Parts: sequence; structure tokens; C-alpha cells
Amino acid sequence: MKKTVFILGPIVALAAVNAAHAQSSVTLYGLLDVGINYTNDAQTGRGTNGALNGRSLVNMTDGATRGYGSRWGLRGSEELGDGLSAIFTLENGFNPTNGALGQGGAMFGRQAYIGLKSDTYGTVMFGRQYDSQADFVSSYSPFIVAGLSGTTPGDVDGLGHTRRMNNAIKYVSHGYRGLSFGGTYSLGGKAGDFTGSQAWALGANYEAGNFSVGAGYFNARDPNLSSFGVNPNSGGATVSNMGSVGSLTTAQSNPIYAGYASARTLEIYSAGASYKVGKATLAASFSHTAFDNLGDLTAGPNPFGYHGTAVFNTATATVSYAATPAFLIGGGYTYTHGGGAVGNGSATYNQGIVSLQYFFSKRTEVYLYGVYQTASGTDSLGQPTVANIDLMTPSSTNHQFVGRVGIVQRF
Repeated sequence: MKKTVFILGPIVALAAVNAAHAQSSVTLYGLLDVGINYTNDAQTGRGTNGALNGRSLVNMTDGATRGYGSRWGLRGSEELGDGLSAIFTLENGFNPTNGALGQGGAMFGRQAYIGLKSDTYGTVMFGRQYDSQADFVSSYSPFIVAGLSGTTPGDVDGLGHTRRMNNAIKYVSHGYRGLSFGGTYSLGGKAGDFTGSQAWALGANYEAGNFSVGAGYFNARDPNLSSFGVNPNSGGATVSNMGSVGSLTTAQSNPIYAGYASARTLEIYSAGASYKVGKATLAASFSHTAFDNLGDLTAGPNPFGYHGTAVFNTATATVSYAATPAFLIGGGYTYTHGGGAVGNGSATYNQGIVSLQYFFSKRTEVYLYGVYQTASGTDSLGQPTVANIDLMTPSSTNHQFVGRVGIVQRF
């Protein structure tokens, strides 16, 4: 009898383990993206005469410039019955060229959330996440052919997924006859001020055959804190998390909108559409970004004394062509015009993109792209506008070219 119990005990235990595995799962995933860039002009600082200095630059960087961004993550789910599952995602961003953490040193800076998924009602998630506006519209922008380097200058409309929402509640629907939609709300967490530093976003998408269209809206109070200042190394209202004026020995950052940190509200409206024609996909998008009510020192500094509203309007066109199942060709054009802040002029940015991708397998690809940008007018730092391809060091002149060759490995 004892022998029978000894034999059946492990069998029953093994059956219980197998049943548990059938109801829940945890997946380890990630990718590494490393490439070498050539930039024709990158700022090195400012001369004693006030003029910006720049030099050509060759460097190796993480693939955030391609749009992937090196990462590893854990994704899990547990079946709870009646079509309901508990889910979670923890996603870390890092730089494979030196091993440093991304997103300002956050352990899981790309995403960190828990939620419930219903086969009938959709999914609700809680934690650090991307906003719904970017989720539903970014696929219609040049982001899809050259990653962040192909987005709006400075990713001013957020379609490059460069910013996250902390303390966020997010809902994503199932598809209903081609229609899907969602929304995200980030609690500001300010005592006595429910709307202070809050952010929210809405998005929707509709697909019918070869045609697809999407639209979104984003709103952030105190954007210097609630949208640009959400990483561990971010500062408070006395510093700009949106960029810097540089120094004699350091380059500027985000001169496109760095001077607008005192905005009380950031609003973004965006829409896009795409159509597949044979092996080609044509796409177009439009976005309207407004830094409202400049001069609020509780949100951020205002060293240039701006007030009113700074507005950026962007139009893009993109084409992707699958020459073979393994070889993709892409191109895009972006036009951005900004202005409107009282005390500041206007600026215009034109940007062209060409990219090539070759897939050795589903996991491994190599790519090559080139981005060229020209700028004119006066930027947010009150200087003659300098070119600034996203995530790259700004140019010291009104034009900039970046070429990159890289390799991606997924797991």
C-alpha cells in the first residue's frame, strides 16, 4: 500500500503542475539593435563669440534611432475562467553598446503594467504605458520606415513613442467589424489638485480591406512634469525636462521646443490613413501640437519670457514596398511648421527619409537608412533654427544628414 502511494504521489503532483501550466504562462522576450551612425554635423558646444560649433560624427548607438530600441521583458497571463485572464508586462530598455539602463535609469522603463483581459469586453491595464494617441496613429507616420529618426522633429507629436505615461489606467477594445478604440488616463498625484500633472489620451482605428484610418488625441497638464518628466532622472518644475540651451562645451538638446517648458497644457490632435496597392503601402498623417498657456512657472522655467501658445503643425507621406518577402524599401517626407508663442518667431522643418531592410530570418535583419533635414526661421531657444533629427545631437547649422547601418536580433 505504501508503495502504491509512493508511485501515485509524484503522478498526481505532475498532473497538477501540467494543469497549472495549461492555465498560465510567462514568456521571456526581447531584441538587440546595434548600429553605426554617420552625422555630417553635430554640435560640440558654443564658442566665446556665441556661435555654435559643430563637427562630423561617427558613433555606435542603440537601435532607438531605428525605432526598435534594445530591450528584454517578461510577459505573462493566467486564465481565470469565463474568458477572463490576468496579464502583466515588465519591459526593460538598455543600451547594448555600454550596458547602461535606458529611460533615465528605470529598471522597467519601457513598460510596467498589470491588467485584466476579457474575450468579450477588452483589456484594462494599470502602470507605466504608452499613450493611446500614439498607439493608434504612429503606424501612419514615417516612424514605420526609419524609426525615431524618421519622426516629427523632436517627436513633438509623440508618434515616435518616446514618452510614456506613469500611474496610468489604459483600456483597449477588441475589434468590432474593423473598428478598435482605446483610452489612457494618468493620475497626476498632486495633493489638493486632482487635475495637476494629469494626462489622458484617446485613440481609434478602422480597417476595411486594404484601407485603414486612425485618429487620436492627447492632453497633459504641466507637460514638463507629466509627459517629459516621467523618468527617474527627471527634475522638478525648476528645471526643463524638455531640453537645454547647452554650454561652451555641451550641445543643446531639443531646441525645437526646449524653450516651452512653462506650458500649462500640451494638446495633440493626430490622424492618419494607409492604403495597400499590390506590394506597396501608401500612408499619410497630420498632427497639430500646442503648448498652451506658456509662462506657468509651477510647470517649468521660462527663461525667454514667452507667453501665449506655441503650435506645431505636421504633415507626412510614407511609402513602403516589399520587393521580396525578405527585402523592404521605404521612403518618407515630413513637413513641420511651428510658431505662435508671443516673444518668439516661427520655424519650419523639412525632412526626407530612405530606408532598406533585409530579413535573414524572422529573428534577424540588417538595415540601412538615411535622413536629411533642413530648417529655417527661429526656434524655441530664440536662435536661428538649427536642424535636429530626432534622438541625434542637434546640428550647428540649418541642415543635418544622418546615415545608419544596423543589425537586429530578436528572441
